[in-house]
Amino acid sequence: MQKKIFLNLFFLFLFNTVLAANEIKGLANIIDGDTLHIAQNKIRLNGIDAPEKKQLCAKSGNFYDCGLESMNALIKEVSNNPVICKTEKNKDRYGRFLGTCYIDQLNLNKWMVRNGHAIAYRKYSKDYIEDEQYAEKNKLGLWSGYFLDPEKWRKLN
Repeated sequence: MQKKIFLNLFFLFLFNTVLAANEIKGLANIIDGDTLHIAQNKIRLNGIDAPEKKQLCAKSGNFYDCGLESMNALIKEVSNNPVICKTEKNKDRYGRFLGTCYIDQLNLNKWMVRNGHAIAYRKYSKDYIEDEQYAEKNKLGLWSGYFLDPEKWRKLN
């Protein structure tokens, strides 16, 4: 009888640990427009690509720090609220979890693209294409000027 109870508790604990491994919660430290840290966990916002911190874009004939602007938009939106990231099993080549992150019901990945602070990363996901089209149509964020696709910018720099 004790053996059955022990085995049931063991599998229950194991099952709950596996479920918890797919969700990371806590206060986030924003690294850039598509990466954040919660505790010791590095999380890449899945399906989006934001300008790099040093990336410049153009608007109204002037250059501006679109990478910093993207990062600051995410910092402002998160604003010391607890974040929940639902992560995939695999990490990216830099050892980061790939995740969709939320503040309450707000999908931060979607919010970044829909407001023009990032683009849909079509190479890895089709989830945010409509949000990118919305931002482009309404000339929001990056779409209010000219920018180089962040992936192309990384290859050139």
